[in-house]
Order: sequence, then structure tokens, then C-alpha cells
Amino acid sequence: MSYTNSRVLHNPYHTDPAVQSGTRGSAYTHQNYVLADESITINTFKILPMLIDRADLAQTTYTDQMEMADKQATLLDESIETAMLAAHADWTNFDNAAIGGSAGNITVSTSNIDDIIRALKREVREANGQSIMNRNGMFIVWRAADFEKLEAFVQANGFSTADMALKDGTVAGMRYMGVDHYVSNSHTAGHVFAGVKNTYHLGIVKDTYGQVTIDQEPATSSGAVSGIGVVSRVDYAFKAWNKTGGVLFDVLVA
Repeated sequence: MSYTNSRVLHNPYHTDPAVQSGTRGSAYTHQNYVLADESITINTFKILPMLIDRADLAQTTYTDQMEMADKQATLLDESIETAMLAAHADWTNFDNAAIGGSAGNITVSTSNIDDIIRALKREVREANGQSIMNRNGMFIVWRAADFEKLEAFVQANGFSTADMALKDGTVAGMRYMGVDHYVSNSHTAGHVFAGVKNTYHLGIVKDTYGQVTIDQEPATSSGAVSGIGVVSRVDYAFKAWNKTGGVLFDVLVA
């Protein structure tokens, strides 16, 4: 993640040179060390302007106002999560054929959820992502119904995992089969996000995020309102860079 005031985020990288072959006495060709760059412009924002009538402001306690501020921040953060999960066009498609079935969306079940996890790790390895997966770890953001099936699988397989699940339950954020499993209600229908951690780039403008603006007597289409406007926003951009896009997956689900 970049927490910055830069409008454009850059990702400089070098292209991979070709390894030469030859026999004794034969000539070889030098391969240029080529620097390249890709970028994304932060040009999108989410905003939550809230109007508080002056009488309401007078009749609320400081605690009420802090709860409202917390709710405003929570809703903005949730909107970023929704926007991220809606950006599935950035990721590599992963469908039922990837787990040995026919092409099409996957119907997640207790009998195939382990197949999905194993196949995702295989796809990372085939994309030459083993080393970065070793460093960063892997994640899957499930839907609530999918996570329930994962819980059932954990309870049904293995003495230690079954004991753990039955005694303490399972929580989103648990680690199982070498993967960190999360849950969200913000997915776009038919899509689940998975891949190597810390490879999907998020840029946030630091001087607008978390900065609250108070407007006195804010104007509306019908005229000024007796009250205050409390405005908070977040400017952001997501990007799957060329070198890491192959280890991020759009799991197509039914």
C-alpha cells in the first residue's frame, strides 16, 4: 500500500533477459538490461457528507458524536473493501476447470473446497510465484456461505483441527492448509478474491484520508441549511502490476 500525496503511482521494473546457449568457441549476444515502468493515477474517491441540524447537534452528547464519527470512518473503509473486490477484472480467472471439472463457475462445497485451495497454490507455482508465496503467504477472501463450508471441512478432517474447531470455533483470519482465510459480504456476485498477499497495490491520498471538513450552514439545492456538514473522503486507486498480476485470482463461483 502507498500512503502518499502523489497523483501518479509508479512501479519501475526490469524486463527478463534471455539466457544464451552456445558451444565452445561460438559467439554470444549481450542481452540489454531494460528498465520499464507502469503507473496508475489516483483519480477516484469515496465521500460521505453528513448533515447535522443545529438542534440535533445541541441535543447529542460528545459520545454520540464520536460514535457518529466512528460510523462514518467504518462506512468509508467498507466502501474501499467493496471497491477492491469489484476490481476482479485485474486478476487472473480461476474457474471449475482449474480444479479438474468442466469449464464454468465453481459451486463451492465441503467436498471441493480443499481442491480449490490446493489448485490455487498450484496456479501460483505455475506462475513462478513460489518464492513470493513463501515470503508473503497466500490468502482467500471467501463469502460467508463458503466460509461455513470451510468450517465444516475443518471439523470433519483431522483430529487436531476437528478438536480446535469444535472447542474454540473458527474465525475469519484463520490459517489452514498454508493459506490465510478471510470472509467478506462485499464481493461482487460470482467472484471471490484469492492470491499471494501484499501483491495487489492500493494507493491512498494521505492528506484527504481521515481528514474531516466541517461546513457551517452548508448549501443545498434548496438553499442553506441551519446546521453543519461533516464531510470525510478517501481518494484511492488499485493496481495489479505486471510482475505480480499472475498470482492474483478471480475465483469464479456459482
